[in-house]
Amino acid sequence: MDFSSQNIMQWSRMGMRKAYGAILSELADEHENLISIAADVVDSANLYNFAEKHPDRLLNAGISEQNMVAMAAGLAKEGANVFVTSFAPFVSLRVYETIRTLVCYMNLNVKMVALSSGFSLGVQGATHYALEDIAIMRAIPNLLVLSPSDTTEMAKMMEYLSRYDGPAYLRLTGLPGSAAVHKGDYDYDANRIEVMREGDDVGIFSTGTLVNESVRAARLLSKSGINAGVINLSKLNPVNADDIITECRKYRLILTVEEHNIIGGIGSIVSEALASTENHPRVIRLGTTDSNQIAGNYAYMMEKNGLTAKSIAEKITEEYKR
Repeated sequence: MDFSSQNIMQWSRMGMRKAYGAILSELADEHENLISIAADVVDSANLYNFAEKHPDRLLNAGISEQNMVAMAAGLAKEGANVFVTSFAPFVSLRVYETIRTLVCYMNLNVKMVALSSGFSLGVQGATHYALEDIAIMRAIPNLLVLSPSDTTEMAKMMEYLSRYDGPAYLRLTGLPGSAAVHKGDYDYDANRIEVMREGDDVGIFSTGTLVNESVRAARLLSKSGINAGVINLSKLNPVNADDIITECRKYRLILTVEEHNIIGGIGSIVSEALASTENHPRVIRLGTTDSNQIAGNYAYMMEKNGLTAKSIAEKITEEYKR
């Protein structure tokens, strides 16, 4: 995989959804056992180049996510590494039992790729938002759950998954043009959390494209004398609890930020890790609350739910002064 500055810029302009297909096509060049199945999202996932180069390794299951995953399980039993993709609520909620039983119970080599998680589908509304998927997917035994912060990390994760033998869920967030927090090639370690910015007052744990908003929030906080660290929590199951505890011990206050319900997401992951420790810092969870969402465009939904850099910084300032 070529992690040149030109490719990184191109992937960032495309956004995770479109960059996914371009990167998968390159990986298929290197791995003859890699098969792609789409649930009528060949266009949305930018799989046309894959189709031209590897027509015998792309299947379109139609709007039939349960059948898609069942097909993938059968192919995996025959030695294939299968990447299945649909929009996040449909490849998680709609097909949940099939993933649990046919893929994870059998520990098969199937990768579920969730397009446009969180609020990415904007005005299409609550039926197309994925705000529960971290909570439910990390509860399945054997399932690796990954949430990249940008398209560069997504490419690193896909490269890793092309070699990884077992089931995985890849959660893609953001829009085309979402900022890259990784400006160049770097050494990706799937087993460690990633510190994006050092600090000693407040620790901000985030995931997905909200990592960039958290870095921007930390810069705003520095202007008012609050030194905030930012931690990219991109591996959501299984978690490295020891790393989380070590990072939390550096700070007086912890804030978790996610484009997900605060129930079961990374706020829960961090709280669960700290539950067995004594004298840990206070944890504030920032995300969607346990209520249904009214539809709006992406920028509006992020503002409404307090997930912009400005809102994150204001919440930290308020809580830090308590």
